[in-house]
Amino acid sequence: MFENYRYDGTKKFDIKKVSTDETELVKDREEAEYLLERNNVEIDEFQQKLYAEKREGVIFLFQAMDAAGKDGTIKAVLQCLSPHGVHEAAFKSPSSQDLAHDYLWRIEREIPAKGEIAIFNRSHYEEVLIYKVKELWKDQANARRISLDKIMEHRYEDIRNFEKYLWHNNVRVVKIFLNVSKEEQTKRFLDRIEEPEKHWKFSAADYEERKYWDSYQEAFEDAINETSNKNAPWFVVPADHKWYMRYVVSEIILDTLKDMDPHYPEVTEDRMERFGEIKKALEAELGIDKEEKKDKDKDKKDKKEDKKTGGKKKKDKKDKNDK
Repeated sequence: MFENYRYDGTKKFDIKKVSTDETELVKDREEAEYLLERNNVEIDEFQQKLYAEKREGVIFLFQAMDAAGKDGTIKAVLQCLSPHGVHEAAFKSPSSQDLAHDYLWRIEREIPAKGEIAIFNRSHYEEVLIYKVKELWKDQANARRISLDKIMEHRYEDIRNFEKYLWHNNVRVVKIFLNVSKEEQTKRFLDRIEEPEKHWKFSAADYEERKYWDSYQEAFEDAINETSNKNAPWFVVPADHKWYMRYVVSEIILDTLKDMDPHYPEVTEDRMERFGEIKKALEAELGIDKEEKKDKDKDKKDKKEDKKTGGKKKKDKKDKNDK
């Protein structure tokens, strides 16, 4: 259904040739919102099974230019999930402690356990996006043996190996790039400036980053081409229409969970027998057995009365009810 948006190493991603504003999978906004709501119901059901089964974890990773709609999409698509077994990790600028470690150190701490879902708002891909565009390695301390002209090549290799390692250890990585146009970003920045309730979303730094637009586009293209593979695919989602973007993301997440195919754990016969014993004990605590005894005693009493009256009492009661 959304195969045109999937990059799994079988085709090259050319960011200049893909649409940011298409809506071809639905006829209009109303249909997209209806399908999103329907998908959310299924996503919730699968998440409950995933959490119960505890066989596999999954990371849904979001990358985008500023104002593409990451936060809103995460909220709209994943608010249906139970807080049990789900957490979001928002990766801002690395702290001094983060920088003192290898660049995957802060990522590794957010890897989900089996049965859990992790939502990455930005991710280790910042290390081949802003890190590349701003050439941040020039201002960082590196061992003398490190070849600075091969840093990016090695980082792509590191990320491929890291995600391969996660796949081999029961964790999937699903990578979603929300692809917004520069024109649409301009409109959204203006909205943030003109609407008081959106002022908090905007900073001068966001505007300053626009001078690097072309470099970021190139960095996204390189990152996607260098790290796309069957087990850790990228999805490039048109982001100019938020309602369409959110619907497509819901399809990607639902399709992933369906492929994981989680089930509620089966209960063994021994456990079922034990459940029966526990049920009787609990019913006894609530006095259910006593109530059943009262009902049986009443039935016996009614039968005795019927014998004495030849069933006349029961007949009279029936006639009265019929009236």
